[in-house]
Amino acid sequence: MDKRDLARLFQERIKSLLTRSGENQSAFAASVGIDRSALSQLLSGQSTRLPRVETLLNIAERHSVSLDWLLGLSQDEGITGELRPSLEIEEGFDNQTLLVKWHAEATGTKIRYVPARIPDLLRTQAVIAYETLMVHRDPAIQMSETAFRLDYNRQPGTDMEVCMPFQTLHDFAAGCSLWGDLPRKVRVEQLEHMASLVDELYPSFRLYLYDGRERYSVPYTVFGPYRAAIFVGEMYLVLYTTEAVLTMQRHFDGLIRVAKVNAHEVATYISSLKVT
Repeated sequence: MDKRDLARLFQERIKSLLTRSGENQSAFAASVGIDRSALSQLLSGQSTRLPRVETLLNIAERHSVSLDWLLGLSQDEGITGELRPSLEIEEGFDNQTLLVKWHAEATGTKIRYVPARIPDLLRTQAVIAYETLMVHRDPAIQMSETAFRLDYNRQPGTDMEVCMPFQTLHDFAAGCSLWGDLPRKVRVEQLEHMASLVDELYPSFRLYLYDGRERYSVPYTVFGPYRAAIFVGEMYLVLYTTEAVLTMQRHFDGLIRVAKVNAHEVATYISSLKVT
């Protein structure tokens, strides 16, 4: 489903909940922790951007509906939602609605993340534009996803660990491999931006660097105890069984144990990289 269609469906479901509640807009907005102007914007349909995770959780809890239904991913209003198979393939590289839902459901638990390259929430707009140009993607969608991830990690109570090979950062600083056409100035700004955010978000956001010559990992994210999403290019392979999720958690924790640069050292490490 197109992002605009999902936004319209979300708008319709908010309107439905408002009507069903019997409250005016001011009372409805107050009950879910937002002001009336924010609710008016959601109801107007002028933007395809979804509200904050905290707001989505408040709406779902206050009105006893599932996040799947609220986000247009299910026709089942019930809190339990539809039964899930043990494995699903979720197509669509730019499916931000799924991303929002998965993060929302993992609120209060630890998210473990192995990125394909530079972690999404740490990228500058210039780097996003460069990467999306290579794969013929809409940079606006990727920038929106980055803004969402960053906003999520700035909320109280979030807990995210990220682990990646330090060689990725060395290649980026040197302008090697796919970074060969990225100007030095852009790479300098990206590393400065990354170091600043890593320092700002610590300790709720912790980045570790391992030696990619010693360990290998595909990119994936483990959303608390609920699911593990393995990124395979144009789609996600999503695992739901407890055994599978625990296996991915153990794999991630193994990367942490062999990390060469620990979380409290990473900002300084990034700042020390020589950009050529």
